[in-house]
Amino acid sequence: MAAVKPNPLPPDLTRALGQQIRQLRMDRALTLEDLTARSGCSLGSLSQIERGFGNPSFATLVRIAHALRVSVAQLVELGPDPKPTISPVVRGDQRRRLNPHNAIHGDGTIYELLTPDLDHQLEVIYLRVPPGMSTEATPFVHEGEEVGYIVSGTHEVHVAGVTHTLEAGDSISYASTAPHWYRNAGSVVVEAIWIITPPTF
Repeated sequence: MAAVKPNPLPPDLTRALGQQIRQLRMDRALTLEDLTARSGCSLGSLSQIERGFGNPSFATLVRIAHALRVSVAQLVELGPDPKPTISPVVRGDQRRRLNPHNAIHGDGTIYELLTPDLDHQLEVIYLRVPPGMSTEATPFVHEGEEVGYIVSGTHEVHVAGVTHTLEAGDSISYASTAPHWYRNAGSVVVEAIWIITPPTF
């Protein structure tokens, strides 16, 4: 079960996030008990989050988002969405940066979006993972499938209790419904490309 930690974020943001989650849940005619069953999060933690008192981890947001059938980006979209026309081309120096782990845990991982947005069936992310970074404490479990390709470095991918050590040029694919987490156990930054469907961020 996902624990709720003391909240270091501005109260107005956590209240807005809680209201967004509650509204999405109600739009789908779900009770808190329904969302608990779908997400695997505890009833108490979901209640606190909806009331603006929780500090959900990224893994918890992933579980809630998939339970509500939205991406994490849609879950945390708290302002108006003008939906501008988006080019299909993403220039190397204009990638959108997503840093969920860095923002929450301060681990230094950099996530850059290689697709123009998160409104389609595929999400493609370029990762730079610093030495020692591990998501073991918050393994992911959600709907969908993933493919990872290692550009440089050595990366551990743990899927359903099995460790896969990948070198540059190696790739891996698996169902996201299996518990999975990652670790850079080497001494250099890992660069990798991850393809996820449906979008997680």
